[in-house]
Amino acid sequence: MCGIVGLFDTRERRAVDVPVLARMNAVQFHRGPDEGGQHTEPGLGLGHRRLSIIDLATGQQPLWNEDQSVVVVFNGEIYNYRALIPRLEAAGHRFHTRSDTEVIVHAWEEWGEACVNEFNGMFAFCLWDRKQQVLFLARDRLGEKPLYWTLGTDGWFAFSSELKSLLVRPGQARQVDAAAVEDYLAYGYVPEPRTIYRGVHKLLPAHTLRLSRGTAPQIREYWRPSFAANGVKTLDAAVPELRERFREAVKLRLVSEVPLGAFLSGGVDSSAVVASMAALQTEPVETCSISFGDPRYNESPYAQAVAQRFGTHHHVEQVDTDDFGLIDTLARAYDEPFADSSALPTYRVCQLARRHVTVALSGDAGDEIFAGYRRQRWHLHEERLRRLLPQMLRGPLFGVAGMLYPKLDWAPQWLRAKSTFEALARGSVEGYFHSVSVMPDRVRQPLYSAAFRRELGGYHALEVFKAHAAQAPTDDALAQIQYLDLKTYLPGDILTKVDRASMQHGLEVRVPLLDHTLVDWVGGLPAALKLHHGQGKYVFKQSLAGTLPDDILYRPKMGFSVPVGQWFRGPLRERLLQLPRSAALLGLEVFEPAALQQLVEQHLSGRRDHTAPLWSLVMLESFARQELAA
Repeated sequence: MCGIVGLFDTRERRAVDVPVLARMNAVQFHRGPDEGGQHTEPGLGLGHRRLSIIDLATGQQPLWNEDQSVVVVFNGEIYNYRALIPRLEAAGHRFHTRSDTEVIVHAWEEWGEACVNEFNGMFAFCLWDRKQQVLFLARDRLGEKPLYWTLGTDGWFAFSSELKSLLVRPGQARQVDAAAVEDYLAYGYVPEPRTIYRGVHKLLPAHTLRLSRGTAPQIREYWRPSFAANGVKTLDAAVPELRERFREAVKLRLVSEVPLGAFLSGGVDSSAVVASMAALQTEPVETCSISFGDPRYNESPYAQAVAQRFGTHHHVEQVDTDDFGLIDTLARAYDEPFADSSALPTYRVCQLARRHVTVALSGDAGDEIFAGYRRQRWHLHEERLRRLLPQMLRGPLFGVAGMLYPKLDWAPQWLRAKSTFEALARGSVEGYFHSVSVMPDRVRQPLYSAAFRRELGGYHALEVFKAHAAQAPTDDALAQIQYLDLKTYLPGDILTKVDRASMQHGLEVRVPLLDHTLVDWVGGLPAALKLHHGQGKYVFKQSLAGTLPDDILYRPKMGFSVPVGQWFRGPLRERLLQLPRSAALLGLEVFEPAALQQLVEQHLSGRRDHTAPLWSLVMLESFARQELAA
């Protein structure tokens, strides 16, 4: 796991500002604390920070091919590199290291842009081909590794693993993108390809970027999640094949020359990873868990039970549920506003893990690929009603019901029907957007100033979902929303959260459930094997029967949550009261102060539960105060 940066002159071959390149590289020191390297030539500069995992002695970067015509800087892991080496050697390529990095330069020589199709891994890389005078960047299929880029009016193209590296460049504008603010407030993160700044972009997962002097960047998609039927139709046929595919995905991610372990929450996904690791290793697995004093948020007893079952070396650290001192730290780490409060415990578990290992396997993505989210189950219920009632009847009927039904935040779950009515009044894509929004339209829109509405020019965050839905390779109702999650929530929230939290501590995190061959195979299973009679992850849980006990497989999902709502009425009350008067927040010229004040008062009085919207505003305020003033 590493950090990469670079500068490329798209007009001529001007000299690279070496001190600027060095600062860009140094800002990402935490991503690669073991060593660093740079290469410059007329019109090109590449920088790299290394966290040494594989081929510790000879894997330094930038790394060249035999004749010094191709050079690469690389962040991530190519898990199948050992299988690719003999193929490339048979084609005449000579290796000087045994690193996965060198596979990239030879694969480029052999297969060109199609080389990315051969890689099984998590990666973001940039290579320069001197003979062709081509700069080529690529990002892995699911978006585990980040890659930012910008093309300035001065003709310089710049890229980096983190946004902060681009911002140290002289003259780099920090003009906030109004559409990105709208996206952030709706989703809780800024979805690809936008960033919070105009003119700065994220390269989309499963995309490449090709650039030559005198041409515009050429961006191409090379993979898309497939939901094509794979021929497996029954549970009896699916279970043994899933076991073998999952085992192989875990096995591929155990290659390391440094200490390796796993996160263990006690949930199904992380427990499955640990169980598989224990079966594949002779030494006990190093496992790490976070414990909370409040039993409503504490999963550590389940993690302890799994650790005992598989004889792991288990490390537990209790985190106070008032760990809100991390708010400003996280705002700096993520470079742009990020509103997933589980980033706090994620930061702490990464901090704990790094004391014992350099690489940790994670159970992330099980809910996305196996349909484990409650919102997915509710969406299918809503879809049945949508099919029964045409939009011309459903829209007015449930639209009125949604307006009239009171917002009963204090009531039992079955009485909180307002959001359901609002979703049913909408079409499928808009309804799912409503269900995932951290700040729904009825809360978000009244906060906006007239000036900000004009700047938006009619733009709505729903457009992100619409664009992806139009490309979804499936008509199945469940697969469509899984596709949306894989394209938005997974890379924008889950993987961003883990990458920044782990990299702050020089920890590499690997995600077996995101093996793209496994993702495609699971996508091709019938929907009823994933979501069965209201039970998500059905086939995955069945494949783990006998390996994990029922009280792990079938207990209610807790999630990695913290009591933010309580904080707002307790230790964070004063910070909340200051929010409507924050110079940094109001300086964005997005909000009406009176509307902010009303939102705060409604929450503090207990009349409404605005926990998620207020948390997103607190994180936005911290970002604006620290980053925009820099």
